[in-house]
Amino acid sequence: MQVKRLHPWPSDAAQAEEIQDRLRGRVELTGPDTFALVAGLDVHYRGDDELTAAVVVLDAATLRTVEQVVEHGRVAFPYVPGLFAFRELPALVTALERLKVTPDLLVCDGYGLAHPRGFGLACHLGVLTGLPALGVGKTRFVGTHEPPGLERGAWTPIVHEGATVGRALRTQRGVKPVYVSQGHRIALDVAASQVLRLANRFRLPEPIRHADHLARHAAF
Repeated sequence: MQVKRLHPWPSDAAQAEEIQDRLRGRVELTGPDTFALVAGLDVHYRGDDELTAAVVVLDAATLRTVEQVVEHGRVAFPYVPGLFAFRELPALVTALERLKVTPDLLVCDGYGLAHPRGFGLACHLGVLTGLPALGVGKTRFVGTHEPPGLERGAWTPIVHEGATVGRALRTQRGVKPVYVSQGHRIALDVAASQVLRLANRFRLPEPIRHADHLARHAAF
Protein backbone atom coordinates (compact mmCIF):
# COMPACT_ATOMS: atom_id res chain seq x y z
CA MET A 1 0.00 0.00 0.00
CA GLN A 2 1.05 3.61 -0.43
CA VAL A 3 2.07 5.96 2.37
CA LYS A 4 2.53 9.67 1.70
CA ARG A 5 5.97 11.14 2.38
CA LEU A 6 4.77 14.42 3.86
CA HIS A 7 7.93 15.20 5.84
CA PRO A 8 11.45 13.96 6.54
CA TRP A 9 12.04 12.15 9.82
CA PRO A 10 13.03 14.76 12.43
CA SER A 11 16.38 14.86 14.17
CA ASP A 12 15.34 16.84 17.25
CA ALA A 13 12.31 17.77 19.34
CA ALA A 14 11.79 21.17 17.73
CA GLN A 15 11.50 19.61 14.26
CA ALA A 16 9.16 16.91 15.57
CA GLU A 17 6.87 19.45 17.22
CA GLU A 18 6.77 21.54 14.05
CA ILE A 19 5.68 18.46 12.08
CA GLN A 20 2.92 17.71 14.59
CA ASP A 21 1.70 21.31 14.53
CA ARG A 22 1.70 21.39 10.74
CA LEU A 23 -0.07 18.07 10.20
CA ARG A 24 -2.62 18.47 13.01
CA GLY A 25 -4.71 20.70 10.76
CA ARG A 26 -5.12 17.83 8.28
CA VAL A 27 -6.93 15.58 10.76
CA GLU A 28 -10.56 14.85 9.82
CA LEU A 29 -12.99 13.72 12.52
CA THR A 30 -15.72 12.22 10.34
CA GLY A 31 -15.65 9.33 7.90
CA PRO A 32 -17.11 5.93 7.06
CA ASP A 33 -18.75 3.71 9.66
CA THR A 34 -18.21 0.27 8.13
CA PHE A 35 -14.88 -1.40 7.36
CA ALA A 36 -14.13 -4.63 5.51
CA LEU A 37 -10.44 -4.95 6.42
CA VAL A 38 -9.00 -3.75 9.74
CA ALA A 39 -5.29 -3.57 10.52
CA GLY A 40 -3.74 -3.75 13.96
CA LEU A 41 -0.38 -2.06 14.53
CA ASP A 42 2.02 -2.60 17.41
CA VAL A 43 5.73 -2.35 18.20
CA HIS A 44 7.87 -4.55 20.47
CA TYR A 45 11.21 -3.35 21.83
CA ARG A 46 14.33 -5.41 22.35
CA GLY A 47 16.97 -3.75 24.49
CA ASP A 48 17.46 -0.02 24.23
CA ASP A 49 17.47 0.54 20.49
CA GLU A 50 16.04 -2.44 18.57
CA LEU A 51 12.39 -2.85 17.72
CA THR A 52 9.99 -4.90 15.64
CA ALA A 53 6.94 -3.26 14.06
CA ALA A 54 4.03 -5.53 13.20
CA VAL A 55 0.95 -4.94 11.06
CA VAL A 56 -1.78 -7.59 10.94
CA VAL A 57 -4.75 -7.19 8.59
CA LEU A 58 -7.95 -9.01 9.60
CA ASP A 59 -11.22 -9.60 7.84
CA ALA A 60 -13.59 -7.46 9.90
CA ALA A 61 -16.45 -9.94 9.62
CA THR A 62 -14.58 -13.13 10.55
CA LEU A 63 -11.48 -11.73 12.30
CA ARG A 64 -9.36 -14.10 10.24
CA THR A 65 -5.88 -12.96 9.22
CA VAL A 66 -5.66 -11.69 5.64
CA GLU A 67 -2.04 -10.50 5.66
CA GLN A 68 0.71 -9.75 8.14
CA VAL A 69 4.06 -7.96 7.95
CA VAL A 70 6.92 -7.43 10.37
CA GLU A 71 9.70 -4.89 10.05
CA HIS A 72 12.83 -4.97 12.20
CA GLY A 73 14.60 -1.73 12.87
CA ARG A 74 16.18 0.61 15.36
CA VAL A 75 14.63 3.30 17.50
CA ALA A 76 14.51 6.38 15.29
CA PHE A 77 14.14 9.12 17.90
CA PRO A 78 15.02 9.70 21.58
CA TYR A 79 12.34 9.33 24.23
CA VAL A 80 10.56 12.68 24.62
CA PRO A 81 7.08 12.82 26.21
CA GLY A 82 4.50 13.67 23.55
CA LEU A 83 6.88 12.73 20.72
CA PHE A 84 6.97 8.98 21.32
CA ALA A 85 5.41 8.24 17.91
CA PHE A 86 8.57 9.35 16.14
CA ARG A 87 10.46 6.43 17.69
CA GLU A 88 8.16 3.96 15.91
CA LEU A 89 6.86 5.71 12.79
CA PRO A 90 9.70 4.82 10.36
CA ALA A 91 9.39 1.07 11.03
CA LEU A 92 5.58 1.16 11.02
CA VAL A 93 5.49 3.12 7.75
CA THR A 94 7.87 0.64 6.10
CA ALA A 95 5.72 -2.27 7.29
CA LEU A 96 2.58 -0.62 5.92
CA GLU A 97 4.26 0.01 2.57
CA ARG A 98 5.01 -3.70 2.29
CA LEU A 99 1.34 -4.68 2.55
CA LYS A 100 -0.19 -6.07 -0.63
CA VAL A 101 -3.71 -5.19 0.55
CA THR A 102 -4.91 -1.80 1.74
CA PRO A 103 -6.87 -1.92 5.00
CA ASP A 104 -9.98 0.19 5.53
CA LEU A 105 -9.16 1.03 9.16
CA LEU A 106 -5.95 1.30 11.21
CA VAL A 107 -6.25 0.28 14.86
CA CYS A 108 -3.16 1.60 16.63
CA ASP A 109 -1.73 0.65 20.00
CA GLY A 110 -1.51 4.24 21.23
CA TYR A 111 -3.36 7.51 21.08
CA GLY A 112 -4.95 9.88 18.62
CA LEU A 113 -6.49 13.13 19.85
CA ALA A 114 -5.93 12.03 23.48
CA HIS A 115 -2.40 13.40 23.34
CA PRO A 116 -0.72 16.50 24.84
CA ARG A 117 -0.42 18.14 21.41
CA GLY A 118 -3.64 16.63 20.03
CA PHE A 119 -1.71 14.58 17.50
CA GLY A 120 -0.77 11.10 18.64
CA LEU A 121 0.37 8.07 16.64
CA ALA A 122 -3.10 7.27 15.28
CA CYS A 123 -3.51 10.82 13.95
CA HIS A 124 -0.07 10.76 12.38
CA LEU A 125 -0.51 7.41 10.64
CA GLY A 126 -4.00 8.36 9.52
CA VAL A 127 -2.77 11.54 7.86
CA LEU A 128 0.22 9.80 6.24
CA THR A 129 -1.90 6.99 4.81
CA GLY A 130 -5.16 8.86 4.23
CA LEU A 131 -6.94 5.98 5.99
CA PRO A 132 -9.39 6.03 8.89
CA ALA A 133 -7.43 5.44 12.08
CA LEU A 134 -8.09 5.20 15.79
CA GLY A 135 -5.98 4.78 18.89
CA VAL A 136 -6.46 2.37 21.78
CA GLY A 137 -4.40 3.04 24.89
CA LYS A 138 -4.01 0.70 27.84
CA THR A 139 -3.53 3.61 30.26
CA ARG A 140 -4.79 7.18 30.34
CA PHE A 141 -2.31 9.66 28.82
CA VAL A 142 -4.06 13.02 29.13
CA GLY A 143 -7.31 14.35 30.51
CA THR A 144 -9.69 13.14 33.17
CA HIS A 145 -12.74 10.87 33.19
CA GLU A 146 -15.24 9.36 35.57
CA PRO A 147 -15.07 5.57 36.05
CA PRO A 148 -17.33 3.87 33.50
CA GLY A 149 -19.90 1.33 34.67
CA LEU A 150 -18.76 -2.26 35.14
CA GLU A 151 -20.80 -3.70 32.26
CA ARG A 152 -19.35 -4.31 28.80
CA GLY A 153 -19.88 -1.26 26.60
CA ALA A 154 -20.01 1.26 29.45
CA TRP A 155 -18.00 4.43 28.80
CA THR A 156 -17.30 7.92 30.03
CA PRO A 157 -15.77 10.84 28.12
CA ILE A 158 -12.10 11.75 28.46
CA VAL A 159 -11.90 15.53 28.83
CA HIS A 160 -8.67 17.47 28.30
CA GLU A 161 -8.50 21.26 28.53
CA GLY A 162 -12.27 21.49 28.25
CA ALA A 163 -12.61 19.31 25.14
CA THR A 164 -13.68 15.68 24.76
CA VAL A 165 -10.68 13.83 23.30
CA GLY A 166 -11.79 10.22 23.69
CA ARG A 167 -13.60 7.65 25.80
CA ALA A 168 -12.73 5.34 28.65
CA LEU A 169 -14.47 2.22 27.36
CA ARG A 170 -15.20 -1.01 29.22
CA THR A 171 -14.72 -3.76 26.63
CA GLN A 172 -15.31 -6.67 29.03
CA ARG A 173 -17.36 -6.74 32.19
CA GLY A 174 -15.31 -5.99 35.29
CA VAL A 175 -11.97 -5.47 33.53
CA LYS A 176 -10.07 -2.19 33.30
CA PRO A 177 -11.28 0.15 30.55
CA VAL A 178 -9.28 0.99 27.44
CA TYR A 179 -8.77 4.54 26.22
CA VAL A 180 -10.16 5.14 22.75
CA SER A 181 -9.47 8.25 20.70
CA GLN A 182 -9.98 9.37 17.13
CA GLY A 183 -7.00 9.39 14.82
CA HIS A 184 -8.22 10.42 11.38
CA ARG A 185 -11.35 10.16 9.22
CA ILE A 186 -13.49 8.58 11.92
CA ALA A 187 -16.14 9.84 14.35
CA LEU A 188 -15.76 9.11 18.05
CA ASP A 189 -19.00 7.10 18.17
CA VAL A 190 -17.74 4.94 15.32
CA ALA A 191 -14.28 4.53 16.85
CA ALA A 192 -15.74 3.35 20.15
CA SER A 193 -18.22 0.98 18.49
CA GLN A 194 -15.46 -0.54 16.35
CA VAL A 195 -13.22 -1.13 19.36
CA LEU A 196 -16.08 -2.76 21.24
CA ARG A 197 -16.97 -4.98 18.29
CA LEU A 198 -13.34 -6.00 17.73
CA ALA A 199 -12.78 -6.73 21.44
CA ASN A 200 -15.24 -9.59 21.39
CA ARG A 201 -13.36 -11.83 23.84
CA PHE A 202 -10.63 -9.89 25.59
CA ARG A 203 -9.90 -6.41 26.91
CA LEU A 204 -7.93 -5.34 23.80
CA PRO A 205 -9.33 -5.49 20.26
CA GLU A 206 -8.24 -8.48 18.19
CA PRO A 207 -6.20 -6.52 15.59
CA ILE A 208 -3.92 -5.14 18.33
CA ARG A 209 -3.70 -8.51 20.10
CA HIS A 210 -2.62 -10.17 16.84
CA ALA A 211 -0.06 -7.45 16.10
CA ASP A 212 1.33 -7.61 19.64
CA HIS A 213 1.74 -11.39 19.42
CA LEU A 214 3.43 -11.16 16.04
CA ALA A 215 5.83 -8.39 17.12
CA ARG A 216 6.80 -10.25 20.28
CA HIS A 217 7.46 -13.58 18.58
CA ALA A 218 9.07 -12.49 15.31
CA ALA A 219 12.72 -13.46 15.30
CA PHE A 220 15.34 -10.74 15.07
